[in-house]
Amino acid sequence: MAGDKAIITAALAGGATTKEQNPAVPYKPEEYAEEARKCYESGCSIVHVHAKDPDTGRGTPDMERIRPVFQAIRDAAPRLIINLSSAIAAGTPPEKRLTPIMELKPEMASLNTNTMNFALADHKTGKIFREVIFDNKFEMIAEFAKKMKETGTKPELEAYDTSGIYNTLLLRRRGDLFEEPMHWQFVFGVLGGTQYHPLTLSLMRSLIPEGHTWSTCGIGPNQVPALMTAVNMGGHLRVGLEDSVRVPSGELAKGNWEQVEMAVQIAKLAGRPVASPDETRELLRLKPRK
Repeated sequence: MAGDKAIITAALAGGATTKEQNPAVPYKPEEYAEEARKCYESGCSIVHVHAKDPDTGRGTPDMERIRPVFQAIRDAAPRLIINLSSAIAAGTPPEKRLTPIMELKPEMASLNTNTMNFALADHKTGKIFREVIFDNKFEMIAEFAKKMKETGTKPELEAYDTSGIYNTLLLRRRGDLFEEPMHWQFVFGVLGGTQYHPLTLSLMRSLIPEGHTWSTCGIGPNQVPALMTAVNMGGHLRVGLEDSVRVPSGELAKGNWEQVEMAVQIAKLAGRPVASPDETRELLRLKPRK
């Protein structure tokens, strides 16, 4: 797909990624603002955001934490597209997962597409450190889609394996939940979901309808291989400290922006110019920002 514009997303800080893993992970609004500004200057057009409790480093549904982060990013990089997480953190009830979207009306928000195990483990020994059931029942998915449509927020459909695609396409048949074309994020490397393999990525791409847009991200060692396959298949690219705290050399990333620079180079090597935020709005058919 040489010549097609490539959209780069930076996932600034996941609900579970902490400064203990990488000191560059943002906790405070001013840290998010600085990371967002540097990502924008490096070639990013979307930032995916989990706000954090700075005392614990964990994702929080507290609007008194989320609102200042949202505004700080807007002030620091006004052209960036903000994609709010609707997962937030493990155990967050559905109504609190929706509150930031209903109140802040972001241009985009994640919409998770299946209930699944979600775990942290030692890959060498198989020891499970932490495990939760990530709850995304069919009617929850439908309700989240309905509320996002009401607020003019574009859902980014997070598919951790093929089941999420089948689930969402079933709900799409209702005809009133999603606006076309839909946008997907294929996620590789979450324990409980699928790991990266080029054939799996190819299968997931083949399942979505013609004309839909898609991006991919890989957790930890899944990151770079997934990006390099996706960029040659017409997909878009997500990087960031939520997904991997390191760069390919094995060193800790200096910030999200360093991974954005890497993604820009991957796109250029594939012959794909990097989309600006306004070009991204056009490609994804986002509604005018409120």
